[in-house]
Amino acid sequence: MKYKSQKVAYWFFALSMLLLVLQITYGFIMGFARIGFDGLHEFIPFNTARAVHTNLLVVWLLSGFMGAAYYIIPEEAQNELVSVKLAYVQLISLAVVGVIAIIGFHFNYWEGRKFLEIPRPLDYLVVVNVLLFLGIILLTLFKGKRRTTTALVLSMGLLFAALLYLPGMLQFDSQTMDSFFRWWVVHLWVEGVWELIMGGILSFLLIKLTGVDREVIEKWLYVIVGLTFLSGILGTGHHYYYIGVNKIWIIVGGIFSALEPLAFLAMALFAVNMYRKGEKKHPNKIALYWTIGSAIVSFVGAGLLGFAHTIPQTNIYTHGTLVTAMHGHLAFWGAYAMIVLAIISYALPNLTGRKMFDSSRGRMAFWMSNIGMVGMTVAFGVAGVAQVYLERKMKMDFMLVQNEISVHFIVLVTCATLFTTGIILYILEFIKHGTPSDEALETKE
Repeated sequence: MKYKSQKVAYWFFALSMLLLVLQITYGFIMGFARIGFDGLHEFIPFNTARAVHTNLLVVWLLSGFMGAAYYIIPEEAQNELVSVKLAYVQLISLAVVGVIAIIGFHFNYWEGRKFLEIPRPLDYLVVVNVLLFLGIILLTLFKGKRRTTTALVLSMGLLFAALLYLPGMLQFDSQTMDSFFRWWVVHLWVEGVWELIMGGILSFLLIKLTGVDREVIEKWLYVIVGLTFLSGILGTGHHYYYIGVNKIWIIVGGIFSALEPLAFLAMALFAVNMYRKGEKKHPNKIALYWTIGSAIVSFVGAGLLGFAHTIPQTNIYTHGTLVTAMHGHLAFWGAYAMIVLAIISYALPNLTGRKMFDSSRGRMAFWMSNIGMVGMTVAFGVAGVAQVYLERKMKMDFMLVQNEISVHFIVLVTCATLFTTGIILYILEFIKHGTPSDEALETKE
């Protein structure tokens, strides 16, 4: 590592790993419940497990993004973080908010708004936490010796992510109005500003891993940013089909949802093209796997599978079914989880000074987790198509259909076990690297 304050990133990454394990645990609770093994229902009913599972996803990804920013920004700005102590305060407060929210869910202390379940008092703590984070990052950039497009795009994504959390804090008596603004947070995060964060991290990693000229990579970033905003903002309309808003959103949502894969296609082409042009043979092959894999899998999961079920003619049948879960799992995995695992894989050897660049355990972690996730996606997809046919065409009762498709969850749990084995191997690699060392400041890339 080049700057001592970059060590802060390690602890955000460690929190991400812990929360990822918890998220997977609650995923298994739901998976077993779907095949009849629901022994924990009295203590952890399905709706609680689902809320914890989805909210842990958001928190561990945010922790990973914050860690990535604390690692990347000092290097891009060529300046130490303005306050390491405040960064640790921000880390602790983020963990506290997460713990309170998760415990609260088990005691029905929540709002019941999907993806935004945390109770209102915690919303204000989240705002304070994010403002503290942004203050540290933006001041570091302001005082830095260099300003790069990579740092700018990453910071823009983080800033807009904070601003777009605010509409979700508004209170409405109308369910339609509440849903309308709730999607400003949920959709414009995952299919808008989070793509900017992904693009910023991706460009940083490609600069480091491939050796391609910074100007070439950052020109691609402008294209990606343009496509993201062109499609992502108005693409929000595909969530408005059935919540009581004007029918114009069916047209707007349908057209711009069809354009959303372009941003992810650009990212995939961008990553593969930069890899092929690169002359630098960086020894950290595992980080390169996760980086290129993220761009490709995000195009399939977020782009193609998203397009497949958000156009109105299809969504009228697939809306609210397991087809959504099929798209959601591969999209989040490819676009955001894999890029977080990529920056961790790149940063760990530099933070600790232990150059474990290419191990068999690291390669197995990559392939097992990805094959497991693809298997889970297929299982969700098959179950979802069966659900659509039985519910929407055959008009069968919802619970009867759930019983009929439960066999597919046996396949899903099996694939999830393979996926989890890969994640365990990844975490073992994380632990094996040890904690950051000041001696790593002398390490050359």
